Amino acid sequence: MLTNQANQYGVVQIALHWLIAVTIFGLFGLGLWMVDLTYYSAWYRTAPDLHRSIGVLVVSLMVFRLLWRLANPKVELIPTHKNWERKLAHVTHALMYGLMLLLAISGYMITTAKGQPLHVFDWFSIPAISTGIEYQEDIAGDLHEIFAWSLIGLALLHIAGALKHHFVDRDNTLKRMLP
Repeated sequence: MLTNQANQYGVVQIALHWLIAVTIFGLFGLGLWMVDLTYYSAWYRTAPDLHRSIGVLVVSLMVFRLLWRLANPKVELIPTHKNWERKLAHVTHALMYGLMLLLAISGYMITTAKGQPLHVFDWFSIPAISTGIEYQEDIAGDLHEIFAWSLIGLALLHIAGALKHHFVDRDNTLKRMLP
């Protein structure tokens, strides 16, 4: 089924979940790698361009995922989940969405600090809106790194929770997010 059912996520929600998750881990790895590139590396300009462009696509997918989620039936909670698990899952999801938004904003602020637009592949450009803030690129860069590490930490917590439900609790939490 394309849409969510009472006890199972639909294929669109599942595909978006896994595509975004894998891409975020890929962007994290690319980000770690590219900050150590030297000026003479063939990837010195290409890696950041790729990172930014894929980042914009992920934000677009996130917006689509949120809209899709709002337009679909809500998947019922598993009755055996404890109240603290539900609250922790809710807070973790909210923080992950918030961090993805903050990563997008801080990445945009890094790129456009000197008034240049953010080019998304060779498809289109997003113009600079806010420039001239003293140390904008450095501050946004520091925040971007903090947000990225925080997101990866929360994602690992999310993965640990899913594995705990699958292997310890032996419930359908993980299976519901698999095709």
